[in-house]
Amino acid sequence: MIVDFRKSTVPPPPPSVMDSPITSVESFRFLGTTITQDLKWEPTISSLIKKAQQRMYFLRQLRKAKLPAQMLVQFYTAIIESILTSSITSSITSSITSSIPVWFAGATVRDKQRLQRIVSSAEEVIGRSLPSLQDLYVA
Repeated sequence: MIVDFRKSTVPPPPPSVMDSPITSVESFRFLGTTITQDLKWEPTISSLIKKAQQRMYFLRQLRKAKLPAQMLVQFYTAIIESILTSSITSSITSSITSSIPVWFAGATVRDKQRLQRIVSSAEEVIGRSLPSLQDLYVA
């Protein structure tokens, strides 16, 4: 992938290693994060939203089963919030790493609003206030 923000529209020559051309791509996935040529976060955020919306179904089913609000909050934190913050458990160190510090500051206002709508929907389902994504980013 070539990241180039120059104003000239002349495409750079294709990169090569030992006179063998290297195939250029517009985006690739690395550890669950989509990195694009223009360094936008929209593909990653759209993927996170899709996964979180799928898990919201289960939260609604648990509410229908009349689980206590505290258990619903625990489910939300473990299953949905971890997706929204892109928490990754390392099998090597057995630690949890969050990638929200990497992409949240570079996300557009629209993308942040789309993510926050998931949190708001969960608040409505649970009936309790939950930490906003801004709060999770700062923490």
